[in-house]
Amino acid sequence: MRNEGDRGSGSVELAVLAVVVLFLVFAAIQTGMYFYARSVARSAATQGVEAGRQLGAGPGDGVAQAQELLTKYATVRGATVSADGSGPEQIRITVRGTVATLVPGLELDVVQSAQAPVERWVTAQ
Repeated sequence: MRNEGDRGSGSVELAVLAVVVLFLVFAAIQTGMYFYARSVARSAATQGVEAGRQLGAGPGDGVAQAQELLTKYATVRGATVSADGSGPEQIRITVRGTVATLVPGLELDVVQSAQAPVERWVTAQ
């Protein structure tokens, strides 16, 4: 015989399990969104460095290239690009912004930098 106290317990278990599964799905999606935005920010910084390190170019060219890439992919919200730390022999591009989130109020920041030596003409000695 079936115990009368167990009636409806299957529905409750399914409801609890559904919440857990939905949480895990949203967490997986959010993790993917974070790492994709991080990858885009890193690519933008790298592209900016490659554009700014060329002979005759400057940090401003690198910043413009990085901003163009960020605009194209539009994954990093409120993205700012800076060339702070750049000098006559090194260029450094930093991308800062936030990741789009599924949870209202959740702020995930992303900061990625790239640096390389500036190309220059050196005479033989």
